Amino acid sequence: MGQKKKFIKVVGISTAIALSNITASVAQAPGKITQQIAQESEMRDAAQEIEPAQQSIPDVEKLNPSGNPLSFPTTPEEVKVDAQKPITLEQALELSLNNNKEIEEARIQVEQAEAALREQKADLYPTLDLTSGLSYGNDLFLDSVTEQRIDQDVEDTLDQARAQNPNLTEAQLGQIEENARQNEEDSFTNTSSASFDFQGGLGINYDIYNGGRRGANIRTAEKQLRSTELDLERVVEEARFETSRDYYDLQNRDAQVAIQQAAVQDASQTLKDAQLLQQAGLGTKFEVLQAEVELSQAEQQLTTAIANQNIARRQLAETLSVSHSTDLATADAIKEVGAWGLELPETIVQAFKNRAELEQTLLQREISQEQRTIALSQARPNLSASAQYNLNDDFEDDFDTTDQYQLGLNLQWRLFDGGAARAGAEQADKDREIAETQFANLRNQIRFAVEQAFFQLRSNKNNIATNTKGVRLAEESLRLARLRFQSGVGTQTEVIDAQTALTRARGDRLSSIIEYNQSYADLTRQVSNTPDNGLQDLP
Repeated sequence: MGQKKKFIKVVGISTAIALSNITASVAQAPGKITQQIAQESEMRDAAQEIEPAQQSIPDVEKLNPSGNPLSFPTTPEEVKVDAQKPITLEQALELSLNNNKEIEEARIQVEQAEAALREQKADLYPTLDLTSGLSYGNDLFLDSVTEQRIDQDVEDTLDQARAQNPNLTEAQLGQIEENARQNEEDSFTNTSSASFDFQGGLGINYDIYNGGRRGANIRTAEKQLRSTELDLERVVEEARFETSRDYYDLQNRDAQVAIQQAAVQDASQTLKDAQLLQQAGLGTKFEVLQAEVELSQAEQQLTTAIANQNIARRQLAETLSVSHSTDLATADAIKEVGAWGLELPETIVQAFKNRAELEQTLLQREISQEQRTIALSQARPNLSASAQYNLNDDFEDDFDTTDQYQLGLNLQWRLFDGGAARAGAEQADKDREIAETQFANLRNQIRFAVEQAFFQLRSNKNNIATNTKGVRLAEESLRLARLRFQSGVGTQTEVIDAQTALTRARGDRLSSIIEYNQSYADLTRQVSNTPDNGLQDLP
């Protein structure tokens, strides 16, 4: 807390007695420091934790947001935080799995893949088609008497034309006949007749062989379904990790606020001591100003810590997608989550076995192989069978109905396609090679990430031991400072400085525990599907 205050040396019993009395009065005036010192003498456990405020833990269901994903607040009252709810890490994980929108989207994609697989499997069965139609027609015609009159009139017109011009050619006579007949027909009233026709048919078709395309499509859909299931698993694991990380971060911010509050109290007490010593003539104005600066710095650090705490609370609320009017707090005490039970080689192998991303890359390689088969099927023969039954009825008085059936076997073979099928197969081969390269690269990345998380976990574990030792040393320093003060050799400032050092040492230990928990969560995420996180492979 800055440079220790120095008392002016005095000579003589009376002066020493006066100094002792004044120092004792300084300690008794506020009453807080003496009380804190007495409390510290009873606090010997270096693993002391900052306990969260004891509040009722809410039901998780009450923290869920609105069921309408398209709703959003429209008034300031809807986003105003009106309650602070403490939750445990277990509750936070439950909220994350229920509310996370990426998880919901991944689940929908799994359902889409299931529907796509059913669509491809439908090709295993024949298709059955029913066709039907009803038509209406209105036919215009001339009666027989009228037709005879027209024929006679046309013949008379031709005779007249021949008599007038014996040199007419056959073409000219044909044109005269056509024109005459058209004129005669237009001059008579036409008669119409309406009719209904019904046509119906039932057909069945089945592809006996299509070059292996049907089986390849089904296998591709199955692998794509598995890939979406693995993607859902990956998203769930990532959500669990983000939730744990944000929860531990909020715990750390809470601890930092508590530490800075203690620092502000210590600085306030130091300022009071300096003011009392100055009034007694044993201190200086400089010491008072120095204490004021230390208090101002402590208050500034507290303000920053509170701001970081509020940000951490909103970050956790955003990760869990809780109601806009709810602020979250941590209900769990700060403690180690446990020890990692595997050595590094075993951890690496476990990651290789469990990481969904590796299996997804292998599935992509297999899908590329199926795409090659699909491409080559375009150049292979296709054999199909069909059966057709048709019915026709014109609804006349005699109800004349006709029907027919047809059986067929069709063969189609594209003998030349310009090399398109072969080019498609080559593209699929290159996709397979890319997947193999991605697998090797991803495997190396996973190993590095596991090693990094493993070494970080071990380092944080050692930091806990180091900071635990630092707490013991700080406790011993406080004990000696208190004895020196009680014997009149030391100063109140030494006691306060020792108290501050102990507070910070305990804060450092809490921070190291939180960092250990965060690195444990990180290593769990890198390995994935370990028994501790409760995740299992989807069927």
